Amino acid sequence: MEASTFEREVEVPVRGAALAGALTVPAGAQGVVAFAHGSGSGRFSPRNRAVARALVEAGLATLLMDLLTAREEAEDARTARLRFDIPMLAERVGGAIDWLSSERSVANLSVGCFGASTGAAAALIAAAERPRRVRAVVSRGGRPDLAGDALPRVQAPTLLIVGGRDTVVIDLNRQAQARLGGLSELAIVPGATHLFEEPGALDQVVALARGWFLGRLRQGEAGEA
Repeated sequence: MEASTFEREVEVPVRGAALAGALTVPAGAQGVVAFAHGSGSGRFSPRNRAVARALVEAGLATLLMDLLTAREEAEDARTARLRFDIPMLAERVGGAIDWLSSERSVANLSVGCFGASTGAAAALIAAAERPRRVRAVVSRGGRPDLAGDALPRVQAPTLLIVGGRDTVVIDLNRQAQARLGGLSELAIVPGATHLFEEPGALDQVVALARGWFLGRLRQGEAGEA
């Protein structure tokens, strides 16, 4: 990481919890992207970290965070219940977006959200509730359908990335896209499965996400929430 980029561990306060995270800000950052991980994952997800690293290299700040506390993760490992509590996850993503407004290094930057799996639904709900703050959303192998009635209220341009061999999720994304209120695109990565583990598949995700965010977060300072 370049000397002009700083990274620090943070605690993101949300209602009833403090979430562990990492905020990375390159010099002259032109936007900030908050990551919402998927089922059973966290801020150390290698796929999300690969995307975040590319965004930082492109001049965007990133916030990687856990959506569950250590105690909640232990409970979820037993029950797999909290990872599907979309309203709670969405509230926490929204809380993280609000917290970014209090951080001097990124407070005036436009915000994007990158969601994976169930985290995509949480990101979309948070974006729907903050139309002037969130300027772009990217979903990787996501379940945007789980955002339900929030979909028509999403104004942020949304890119849905799905693997070409992830046929069930492709159908769910198409159904969700038809309900989205704002601009949206569906990008299918040929030959990729749900986790984009095939050679070159994640590189395509990175390129798509980077282009989507750079084209929409460089517009200037963020509006009010």
